[in-house]
Amino acid sequence: MDYKSYVAQKLNIEGASCEEIKALIVTPPDTSLGDYALPCFKFAKLLRKSPAIIAEELASSFIVDDVVTKVIAVNGYLNFTVNRTTRAFKILIDILLAGENYGASSLGNGKTVCIDYSSINVAKPFHIGHLSTTVIGSALYKIYKKLGYTVVGINHLGDYGTQFGKLIYAYKAWGNREEVEKGRVKELMRLYVKYHDEAEKNPSIDDDARAYFKLIEQGDKECNELFKWFKELTLIDVDKVYKELNVTFDSYNGESFYNDKMDVVISELQEKGLLVESDGAKIVDLEPYGLTPCLILRSDGASLYATRDLAAAIYRKNTYNFDKCLYVVAYQQNLHFKQVFKVLELLGKPWAKDMVHVAFGMVSLEEGTMSTRKGKVVFLEDVINKCCEKALAVINDKNPNLDGKEEVAKAVGTGAVIFGALSSSRIKDIVFSYDKVLNFEGETGPYCQYTYARTASVLKKGGEIGDYSGYELKDQEYELLTELARFPEVLIQSAEKYEPSMITRYAVDVCEAFNKFYFDLKILGEEEVTKNFRLALTKATSTVIKNALTLLGIKAPEQM
Repeated sequence: MDYKSYVAQKLNIEGASCEEIKALIVTPPDTSLGDYALPCFKFAKLLRKSPAIIAEELASSFIVDDVVTKVIAVNGYLNFTVNRTTRAFKILIDILLAGENYGASSLGNGKTVCIDYSSINVAKPFHIGHLSTTVIGSALYKIYKKLGYTVVGINHLGDYGTQFGKLIYAYKAWGNREEVEKGRVKELMRLYVKYHDEAEKNPSIDDDARAYFKLIEQGDKECNELFKWFKELTLIDVDKVYKELNVTFDSYNGESFYNDKMDVVISELQEKGLLVESDGAKIVDLEPYGLTPCLILRSDGASLYATRDLAAAIYRKNTYNFDKCLYVVAYQQNLHFKQVFKVLELLGKPWAKDMVHVAFGMVSLEEGTMSTRKGKVVFLEDVINKCCEKALAVINDKNPNLDGKEEVAKAVGTGAVIFGALSSSRIKDIVFSYDKVLNFEGETGPYCQYTYARTASVLKKGGEIGDYSGYELKDQEYELLTELARFPEVLIQSAEKYEPSMITRYAVDVCEAFNKFYFDLKILGEEEVTKNFRLALTKATSTVIKNALTLLGIKAPEQM
């Protein structure tokens, strides 16, 4: 039963439709107040009464029945209590029947979402700073798929710019093919750092670097072969990390892909009279809209990020006909995306309103800041490996005879990294702490994985789940089922707000509710009907925890 619809249909509020009323109904944080609540504040202006009076009047006129057994008004809220046994059994059956599809929806059927995330730089390290964009984008990819959308994951590679001229210079001056093949990105970074050290002593080599980059643009065979090789070596390294993090992409079209697609954009800007000259450069003046000018071409005719992003947006619309295009990029680029989206709007693209910058805060380690030019970077692969090593040490201490402990440690260590990056609202800056993310007691990935392993252990010992009809529900069981019932709603909200942290918080809430149930009430050894119901509830909890972790890209080990 759709309880929200049922309640909304029984309410008669002048000037408000059934759908409008249903959309306002929420789940109270305290189940003792009721199972659902209607805040009456939005009706105050419409009905010219205080929210408290509206709630009181609605409560007195509502006729309770076998479905809604109690209605009370509390501080402007109309609270409803439903037949808890009926609702609990319905929730339980829904989850057990749906299994891994619980939470799935047809909400996005026929709609396409493009998500631009990770966007690592070719020949530069895949470092801790790339963690947020990678795991936020990947989680959103999985969430939208679960909701029925066609999703296109795009890795907009940073594969264009004078840094490649610098790298070619460095490779020719100090590089060795065998060493680069062996060390891949770490060796390329060593050469890049050496270049900047030398350029400080001899700035003239910057002219040579620019010349090499121009040769790439002009199609020089040797320079393009080196550039292609650097790109292949980078993708070999980063693909290992993507596999560890359960991250996938449908397109690796980077900046260089749009080189031959920018002229059309520039021509259209000129035709519409939007392109004006400023100190030799070409800009779109956005000052009338409260923004600084958007630089399209430098005075030497070179394109910029904005030029390529405009070309990329038009290509994506033409290719995928998206309903929404998300850019999971740090908040430092707020102005850039406001400019790009405004230029698209001025070009008369009605879909400019469907472009969204999903901004996030910065990730740093407790040791401090990073600099690629100085070689002060922390490779993401090293962070993952260190977490896996620490997880293995904990397992060796607490459960040394665990089967497949290396694989479990890898799942726990990697899960800790992902969960740690997604545990707070995405806009917050994060200081990454190994001890904090690997805590088995706190609001962490290992805590959720450990709870899942506990459910698996109970189910293994409990055996087949038999009949539990006629069982009388306990408060702890109802609270847990109420929490499990929130999952589909949390998925939709996390997609609407582009906020995967809502799922990490939800997973912790489910685990806490299960652990309260587990410690308060006996499962095994009880009489048959009680045991069967509690095993079924454990199975449903196990399903929801695993589904939530899977959406985050985290594995759920059966043993820990």
